[in-house]
Amino acid sequence: MKRLLTLALTICIIGLATGFAQESKPVQLPPPQTEIGKPLMQALKLRQSLRSYASKPLPLQELSNLLWAANGINRADSGKRTAPTARNAQEIDIYVTLADALYLYEARTQSLTPVLAGDLRDATGRQPFVKDAPVNLVYVADYAKMGNMSEEDKKFYSATDTGYISQNIYLYCASQGLATVVRGGFDRSSLFQVMKLRPDQNIILAQTVGYPK
Repeated sequence: MKRLLTLALTICIIGLATGFAQESKPVQLPPPQTEIGKPLMQALKLRQSLRSYASKPLPLQELSNLLWAANGINRADSGKRTAPTARNAQEIDIYVTLADALYLYEARTQSLTPVLAGDLRDATGRQPFVKDAPVNLVYVADYAKMGNMSEEDKKFYSATDTGYISQNIYLYCASQGLATVVRGGFDRSSLFQVMKLRPDQNIILAQTVGYPK
């Protein structure tokens, strides 16, 4: 009975997700402010993990800056990013969990594509601060973008590439006075189903961002 209820709930969520994604328009983010912030050495000195967050939401400009720093396009002519990837596969997708919905960051348009309606922040981690923090990022590797690499290489390089992105977030937060922590403690199987991911996608890590409490 419990399995049947779980299956029914999952089907319901997937149906709602499909409708929400089809009916909702992308959220256009402001152009990133690339001239702001502390010098690199100061940001490195201030880099730290914090686990106490105010519930105050991040403004769209701050969110745009944050996501561009994470893995935005910094060379328009080639489409290459602020974080490197093996063979330039650009296989790491950043899902953005906000209080109203789950979104996918689109670097090429600097926008957020709606994926799933509702507040899913609590599903992205087991720690008590996760459900109240304004932003939880979920890093998902799309193995379909990695070509003929072996399965072992896909796992290794997608984990490495996620590390680059999460460190970019750390440095941006240190520069701008924001709090962040990268996390591996969450129910991958449950989150995978809720996010309606494909079999060739893999959740690597999550990262919380917000104003320090």
